[in-house]
This record gives sequence, structure tokens and C-alpha cells, in this order.
Amino acid sequence: MPPSGLLARRVVSGSDETLARSLRPLKAWTRWLHGGKEPQEEEIPYADVPRPGRKWERKPYVTPMKVLIRKAKEERRVRQESPCRVLEHPPDNGLLVPHLVKVAHQVHNARKRFLDGIARLVKGEAAIPVKRCRFCLEVHIVEVGHEIRTCEGPDSGSRNSLHVWRPGTVKDVVGFPYCYHLFDRVGKSRVVHKEKYVVPRLPAILELCIQAGVDVERYPTKRRTRPVYSIDGRIADFELDEEDGSQAEAPPEPLPCPSRPSSAPAADGAEGTDEEMSVSELSSRTLQSWLDMRSGAARLMRKYGVVTCGYCPDVQVGPKGHKVRMCKASKHQQRDGQHAWQEATVDDLVPPNHVWHVRDGDGAPLANELKRYYGKAPAVVELCVRGGAPVPAQYRSMMRLDVVPPARDEYDLVA
Repeated sequence: MPPSGLLARRVVSGSDETLARSLRPLKAWTRWLHGGKEPQEEEIPYADVPRPGRKWERKPYVTPMKVLIRKAKEERRVRQESPCRVLEHPPDNGLLVPHLVKVAHQVHNARKRFLDGIARLVKGEAAIPVKRCRFCLEVHIVEVGHEIRTCEGPDSGSRNSLHVWRPGTVKDVVGFPYCYHLFDRVGKSRVVHKEKYVVPRLPAILELCIQAGVDVERYPTKRRTRPVYSIDGRIADFELDEEDGSQAEAPPEPLPCPSRPSSAPAADGAEGTDEEMSVSELSSRTLQSWLDMRSGAARLMRKYGVVTCGYCPDVQVGPKGHKVRMCKASKHQQRDGQHAWQEATVDDLVPPNHVWHVRDGDGAPLANELKRYYGKAPAVVELCVRGGAPVPAQYRSMMRLDVVPPARDEYDLVA
């Protein structure tokens, strides 16, 4: 017999090529055809919901740590070469990004429409039932709560991890995390611990719109007309000069709002049609507003920084995180209660809150034995789909619309 090394180095040809192809390790999504021996690769048909990390583990970084270190070294080198320089690129220089002002107003208007629609779907005349667990954050969009054993609340062991259901509210379906409002995003970008009761808090999505160009009377903010300077890493603002003292005393003119003139008459006309709108039309409009809000917020986050704690759901909109010692997550004793800030994602700004999804059946609660046949979807998507809205294309895979769950007495017969 020839040695194994010689056989491994031999050129594969003819019938040996078929043998070598058959000995290749099959991937998880490789499928053999019925009519031949050639395998055909296809994409995975289902996408599962990202599994939440353990409480003592840190969230994964959006940008790799090596890239962050490289950027920090580059910024330090530039600061050493030119200690005094004017910042050119907005919004780091205190100015607004012109092409994102319209996007900020669109996100703000979509948020208003979404809150109005979701309140009518949950509390209106044709309200869709929402259930909330008494001991944990589990939500279920159906008249009868499910029997899937996923409860991790107090005394869950004595209940065999079963949920105790009660009627839910709008806050159970969607909840926006709150953050501190920054009057001067560049000049004073951090809130210290002494100011935790002085600085107002507001929804983070609203704070993002304000920093991007939306004016809200309740939360004033400083708008600059000149870029700021960076002197040895510190921000210097020369907005108020002696020669411009007369102009500085007058209040600055409000920035133009491109969406207000066109949306004002439409809002007046929409008041009369809201009462005549059906539940399916209201669900479709609410779902589209939620999708527009998330897509617009993702565009704003590419320029305007948003950070989140690596261990808890706290969020702060701005170039830096605040210094308030309010973290109670894992390892907070080592950080003296301060948050471990890192780059945030859209899911941190607008949490999806995934719930179980199953097609309309006989009204029986979802069984724990059949949970691998059920899909999942964000609570807003599930609520609007129950109301008659079409299923968005990006959520079809995780909702498993083409899967028919077996009966309870047949689950052990299914491969």
C-alpha cells in the first residue's frame, strides 16, 4: 500500500474528484438533491432572535476594540501636532448637520404618530389584548397567556418557571429609555453626579431629535452659528465676541423646519379621518411609523453619538456618557456605581421587546413542548399584525409563518 502522505499529495482527477467532493464536510445549510449526488447550498431559512447575554457578561462591542484603539491613537497624534485648531466637521464643532435636520423632524413626527396609534390599538374601542407577567418583563399579545416556562422573576422555581399573567399597558408593548438632556452638547457634554436631580430627563429618541435640529420649547438647547475650537483637547467657544456684542444680546432666530409647513395642514385634515379609519388601516399606519422611526434614528446615530452601558439598559445621547453613579448591574462595585459606556445600537435606543408569535389557532395557550415551532417578533410588530397590518419583509424569517405547529399529542412524533 502506498504511504498515506503520498496519497494525500496525489492530484485528484476523474473518479477521485467525485470521491473528494463527497468527503467534504457538509455545512449546516447544505442540502442533497433527490435526483443526484451533487449537494446544493442554500441560505438558512429561519433567523432566530438574538439570545440575550448573561447578566454578568458585557454587551458585545459594535466597533471592534482594535479599531477604537486605532482611532484614539490617531486623534491623540492630531492633537499633539496641532494643539489649537478649529473643528471643521459637524456635529463635533457644535453645528448641525444640514441634511439630517429634515430626518430629525421626520423621526419626531413618526414618533408622535406611533404613540397615538399604539395607544388607540391598546386602549381603543377595538383594543387588542395585551398580557404582562406579574413577576418578570415577559409580554404576550393574545387573550390567553402562554404556558411556556421562561419566567425568571421572584419565586419562579416554586411556580416551575410559569408566568402569572395580568392585563398589560402601552408601556409593556414599547418602552423608550430615558436619558439626561444636554443644553450645550459640545460645551458641556457630561452630567456629573451632583446634577442628577437638576438636569431633566426625557426619552432618548426625543433627545436625539433635539440634538439633530428639532426645537422643543420644554427642552431648550443652544444653537451655534460658528464652529468651536479645540485647544489642547479642550473645547473653546468664541461665539460671543466684543465686536458682535450687539448681535449676541438678541435671541437667535429659530432654525427653519422643513416639515412643519407641509405637515400642519395634513394634521388638521387627518383629525377628521382618524375616527373613520379601520383597525387594519390604523395598524398599518402605526407599524409604518415605527419602522420609519427606527430607520431614521439609525441614520441620525451615524453622526450623533449615542452610548449605552455595557451591563444595564441605560442610554445617553451625546459624545460622552454621564457621570451619575446609578448603575446597579454586574460589577458596579468595581466602577463605584458608574456606567461602563460603549457605542449603542438602534435596539438600545428603541428596544424591540420580542414576544412569541404563532398563527391564529383554536385559542388554546401556547404549549411549552412546542416552543421550537413558534416564531418570535417585536411586540409592536406582533400587535399591529394582529390588528391586520401586513408582515414586514425583515421579520418574516423570525416569525416562521410557514411552520404549522403539531398538536400536543403529536409533538413527540415529529422529527
